[in-house]
Amino acid sequence: MTRKLGIAVIGLGPASLPHSKSLLDLAGRADVRWAVSRSADRAERYAAQFPFPTTTDLDAVLADPLVDAMIVLTPPSSHLDVSARCLEAGKHVLVEKPLELTSARGRRLVDVARRTGRVFGVVLQHRFRPASLRLKAALDAGELGSIEAAFLSVPWWRPQSYYDEAGRGTLARDGGGVLLTQAVHSLDLFRSLVGVSRVVAAQVRTTALHQMETEDYVSALLETGNAAPATLVATTAAYPGYPERIEITGTTGFASLIGGRLRLAFLDGREEVVEAEGSTGSGANIMDFPHDAHRAVITDFLDAIEQGRDPVVTGEEALASQRLIDEILMAARHRG
Repeated sequence: MTRKLGIAVIGLGPASLPHSKSLLDLAGRADVRWAVSRSADRAERYAAQFPFPTTTDLDAVLADPLVDAMIVLTPPSSHLDVSARCLEAGKHVLVEKPLELTSARGRRLVDVARRTGRVFGVVLQHRFRPASLRLKAALDAGELGSIEAAFLSVPWWRPQSYYDEAGRGTLARDGGGVLLTQAVHSLDLFRSLVGVSRVVAAQVRTTALHQMETEDYVSALLETGNAAPATLVATTAAYPGYPERIEITGTTGFASLIGGRLRLAFLDGREEVVEAEGSTGSGANIMDFPHDAHRAVITDFLDAIEQGRDPVVTGEEALASQRLIDEILMAARHRG
């Protein structure tokens, strides 16, 4: 029998929870050899929740010949340095969003991945929800006809206590505000569904609800890949937080994707609904969502390694979404 793929998880903060739950589910395929943190206290707390060996010695993990792949869950400011070390050591890498603090640093990371020839993926799990997959298939098959308009809303909430944590909402740690840290998932999904060919105009601000360096409210007028009008609104100031929404108007039907629930309504009278389970992390409890989409991301990553192919969300795909965020913020600055 072929041995299981050896996995190491780097970074044991809140983001490690859905990944670790997923790895437990995938125990038949993945052998978690190490869970790594710079903090001995955090490693000890993690070990009380999950049965994986913990360590603070990344060098030892990189030298372990039975570790095939790394799941990098450290803060965005460290993604380039940590992931590049892993790639140069011959390990495949799955890194949490966003790709990096800036598109320039993200480009450097993608280049390292391509040069080393390792499988490199980015955790943008909204693409893997069953409702998202059904909507993607419907659009690809032309079931909604030509796209005439599209709408994306991310009305989330984060309390001030969230931004009071060291580095939250800063350029130095997070690289940006609501667009890069929260709405990037929905924006990436939106871009993969309808394409975005142009940013027409944008507005960005930090509302009086938060004291933070970066933005907590963004609105933008966009054009889809076929030049249809599109609208974006994203915020973390919508108390108490509501599910993200994508609406697509086509010549033969309408799609409404709210959180993980999809409703397709066709002009010939047919309707289809794909139900969802659980919340989306839109409120104060940032980890209030099921881990099934994360499990699907990791499954695709493992498949990509075994099949010698790219994962669904490549570094280039993540970089394209990050560059779209750059364009929206630039349009807002030019407006001012």
